Amino acid sequence: MRRASLAVLLVALLLAHALFAGDGKAQEARKAIIARSKVWLPTDVTSKDLKTGPTGLGSFPPGMPVTCTYVDKKLKGATPKFLCRTTGGVELKVKYGGTNGEVYGEVAATRLLWALGFGADREYSVRLICRGCPRGLATSRTDAGDQIFDPAAVEQKLTPDELSDQWSWAELDQIDESAGGATRAERDAFKLLAVLIQHSDSKAVQQRIVCVERSGEDGRCSTPLMMINDLGLTFGRSDLRNRDPQAVVNFTEWTKVPVWKNATGCVGNLAGSFSGTLKDPVISEAGRQFLADLLMQLSDQQIHDLFEAARVNLRPRLPGSGRSDYPTVDEWAAAFKAKRDQIANRRC
Repeated sequence: MRRASLAVLLVALLLAHALFAGDGKAQEARKAIIARSKVWLPTDVTSKDLKTGPTGLGSFPPGMPVTCTYVDKKLKGATPKFLCRTTGGVELKVKYGGTNGEVYGEVAATRLLWALGFGADREYSVRLICRGCPRGLATSRTDAGDQIFDPAAVEQKLTPDELSDQWSWAELDQIDESAGGATRAERDAFKLLAVLIQHSDSKAVQQRIVCVERSGEDGRCSTPLMMINDLGLTFGRSDLRNRDPQAVVNFTEWTKVPVWKNATGCVGNLAGSFSGTLKDPVISEAGRQFLADLLMQLSDQQIHDLFEAARVNLRPRLPGSGRSDYPTVDEWAAAFKAKRDQIANRRC
């Protein structure tokens, strides 16, 4: 067991070295992008429909049947997933399986970040019908032999305009407000939000930098955005080994872990993982207030819709226990508001 742990640590160190090593000019260009990066963009929180989510081309209403054709391409990570292409040529990443917590966590976390103005990919809960999927992935089939995945979650990228495929949370400190980058309050609010949802797997490859707007004749990116790329391991308790079920949509664990590390002060309570780059962040008063103001704009109905859209009521209260019942959407909403109060009532 110890040898395995050491091997995992070595892999993490090699990945970190690969991230920061390389061509000097490329590193300087990267620093320049980070210096003027945003982490939050102004939005009207009160107008967001958290049940429906982001609309427009490629969006899916809650529970909508989606038919697509299997794409034979291996994806990274251990969670059950595959690529599937719609008749319109849109390629979707599909996470599936009723016992796969990421099916629920990815939808809830991305929907929350989207509503508050932080960068997130578009995630939808669907009933997916896959043509050409390998046998045995799903537990049911159509009369035509296509496999049915329900529950399932499909993902589309916020934007294909990617500037970097990874960043570490320590790099947020390189952002320069005078260069047009995010303010300290916005950065600290982003960290505190990660604490709130218990973003366990915060290694560099789980975050990316995208361009949300280009301008000028040269097409220079005028608005680079640092965002979380994978939000599957959320709404549980941050875990050293990023284990499902503890770290993934675990009502019992999530409700037990407080937002703050201590009875006083503003150290966020995020244990982190062996591969993570964010652990117990210190939050400024401005950052706490910034996130509290955003969270308090969410109505009771929006909070209810957030968890209903993610279908968290299909996930056992204590996953993996074998004897657990299922928490209601209302219970999840009440737990969320209790954590919101922890943020609103603290002073840093």
